[in-house]
Parts: sequence; structure tokens; C-alpha cells
Amino acid sequence: MKVLTVDDEPDILNLLGYNLKKAGYEVIEATDGREAIELAKERLPDLILLDIMLPNMEGTEALKHLKREPVTADIPVIMLTAKGEEIDRVLGFELGAEDYITKPFSPRELILRVKAVLKRTGESNLQGDKKSKEIFIYNELSLDTLRHKVKVSGKSVELTTTEFDLLRVLMAAPGRVFERDSLLNKAWGDDSFVTERTVDTHVRRLRVKLQGAGEYIETVRGVGYRFAESEEESH
Repeated sequence: MKVLTVDDEPDILNLLGYNLKKAGYEVIEATDGREAIELAKERLPDLILLDIMLPNMEGTEALKHLKREPVTADIPVIMLTAKGEEIDRVLGFELGAEDYITKPFSPRELILRVKAVLKRTGESNLQGDKKSKEIFIYNELSLDTLRHKVKVSGKSVELTTTEFDLLRVLMAAPGRVFERDSLLNKAWGDDSFVTERTVDTHVRRLRVKLQGAGEYIETVRGVGYRFAESEEESH
């Protein structure tokens, strides 16, 4: 599997490259946002490790471009940040990042996070094997598990792998209340490093993308979330 590492600090690139290669990954390197975008289009890596603070184009801006381009939109991105403030993490998630790592990081944590994201996104792409071959429909909202498509009023909605999995879990059990830790396990997996607050961030972003249909994801105060009771049985 190929991993694109993006950082303007040679020491960080060397650290990332050494540990990723040691774990069996092919490594591609970029030192700024524009180069990262071009390499991502040309080489189509399986995952991108993207630093936030980059010259010429910040990592968040590069992430916007990557998620807008159809050829790179589905490549999972882990953000690297030396800041660590919540606002930076939230912004990365809102733009479509799958996870983040705060510098300084341990090599072991790095590899575990990379493996966790690749496992999660890889399983999501194997729709016909481990996940139900179903189409869920609620009013104007539809989710096609096999084709990995979501539509609102017939128009496609672009979701990240995590957002799709979150919506799938909720739509598969309309009316059921999911506690945040339950959603973490079902949508992110047991080996996830994300927190319950991350669930709130993804739900908020998912609602925005679904526009009016976002109201079907209901908040159960003090507990978690549920999808509205189906008027028609899902099939």
C-alpha cells in the first residue's frame, strides 16, 4: 500500500518514511500542499499523512482541493498538527479528514493510526462481503450500500467514508438510540482512536451535507443519536 507523506520538515519526513517503510508501506513524499495535490492525482496513494502548517498552501487548503477532486476525494487523510487545539482538529474533520495526529507523536501510535484508518476504509469498500447488500430509503433520502452512494431528492451527496458508515449505521436501525461509544464501535471500529466529541463533529457535518434531510438524524440529549422512525420499511 502507498502512503503519501506531506511535511516541510525534513526530519519529520524522514521519521515518517522510516517507520512506514519498516511497517511495509511504500512511501511517497511531498513538501508543500500543491505538490501533494499533484502527487495524489498522479500516484493515487491509499492514504495521505498531511501536515497542517505548510508553505505556499496550508494543509487545510490542500485538503479542500483533495476532497473536491473526484479522483482523490475518497483517499483517506490523516492530519498532522503541532498545535493540538480543538479548533484545528474540528476543522480537519469538517473538511473530511479521517483522523489526526498531534506532534510530537510516537512511531507506534503513527503506525497504529495508519493501520486503523486503512482497515476501516478498506472494509467500507468491500460492501458486498461484510456489509448488508441493502438500499435504505427514507422520504427523499436514500443510501445504497453496494454502490456506496447517498442521494437527497435524486441528487448525489458526496460523503467521506466515515460519514457514509455513520449514516449507514443509523439508517439501518431507525428509531434505535445509539450512545456515542456505540457509534464509535460500529462506525469507526474497536481499534479507533477517535473520541465521543469526534462523533458530534461528524454528525454535525453530516447533517449539513444532507441539508433538509439532516433533520432525520435526531439528537437524544444526554445519550446519543438516532435516525427517525421509518415511515416505510427499509429494504
